[in-house]
Amino acid sequence: MFIDRAVVHVAAGTGGSGASSFARFKYKPKGGPDGGDGGRGGSIFVRADPNLATLLDYRYKTQWKAQRAEHGKGKTMTGASTPDVYLPVPPGTIIRDADTGELLGEVMHPGDTLLVARGGRGGRGNARFATATHQAPREWEPGEEGQERQIELVLKLIADVGLVGEPNAGKSTLLSVISAARPKIADYPFTTLEPNLGVVGLGQGRSFVVADIPGIIEGAHEGKGLGLRFLQHVERTRVLAFLVPLDSPDPQQTYEGLRDEVRSYSAALHEKPHIVILTKRDLLPADADIPELDAPDATGVVTISSAAGTGLDDLKELLWRFVEDAKGSAVQEEDRDDDRARDTSWDGEPADGTGVDVDDHGDQ
Repeated sequence: MFIDRAVVHVAAGTGGSGASSFARFKYKPKGGPDGGDGGRGGSIFVRADPNLATLLDYRYKTQWKAQRAEHGKGKTMTGASTPDVYLPVPPGTIIRDADTGELLGEVMHPGDTLLVARGGRGGRGNARFATATHQAPREWEPGEEGQERQIELVLKLIADVGLVGEPNAGKSTLLSVISAARPKIADYPFTTLEPNLGVVGLGQGRSFVVADIPGIIEGAHEGKGLGLRFLQHVERTRVLAFLVPLDSPDPQQTYEGLRDEVRSYSAALHEKPHIVILTKRDLLPADADIPELDAPDATGVVTISSAAGTGLDDLKELLWRFVEDAKGSAVQEEDRDDDRARDTSWDGEPADGTGVDVDDHGDQ
């Protein structure tokens, strides 16, 4: 079962209270205050686990609580702190406060960790309050309450290529013939009810990940069909591949409709590089002309038949180069961002940032 959204309640541990105690030693009267501090309550973190693919675990367990720390003791002994609690999630998970909608962060790569509920600080014991003029304090502090909140976990799949198309466009069939994935395939709409991932191998250590997204229909960005729920999964992909079946009454209109739905959902997603794949070539006569598609923004238009295996090798090579180009562009963009961040000078100011003008005579 593919679960990509869950709401869980997290409660960090409360800190232990400080102790109020006085030393009692043989032959040493009035040993003074020796109450220790309380321990720290356990915090709750979200951690990316590469072995997970869904949020299924949080369908059945919605309450996560860290233990309370121990109280301080005499002889200035600090109470034991309690261990932190880690919630494992798939990489690509976004975490929000379920009540306010505030974005708490995201875990993108294996091992990434995000604090979602901070444990309470331990209270001070009476030994902390001793001064030269107040040598027998009985004051102590209670432990601080741990943070408690409702968090929403939203999974967005991470893939190199996202297959976008209407129901029965051939997305699942294509994924099954170019990778080892085995999605459900049938001759009725909305066969795919959950995204599927497949790794495409080309030999010589070359591979990329393809995501098969459930069918997009008109109005998907408004919640019609399954589109609104699953359009989020193409946000993480590097490039998009729009599948247009050649048995469509109007391939041009089909392509433009898909582009409109993506644009309505996210302008940033609409700007991702994409190609167009004309599918189901085997349904046309061998001597039939391929309809021309006007796609000026597309990197390329290719024609394939998943059933007959026509054009698949060329498609895989094209997608590989397409993904590599997208990776290179992303690296260059990151380098430019770093350069802009390092450049702290501006017009009219010296590069060293001193802000001191020097005239022709060298007088300041």
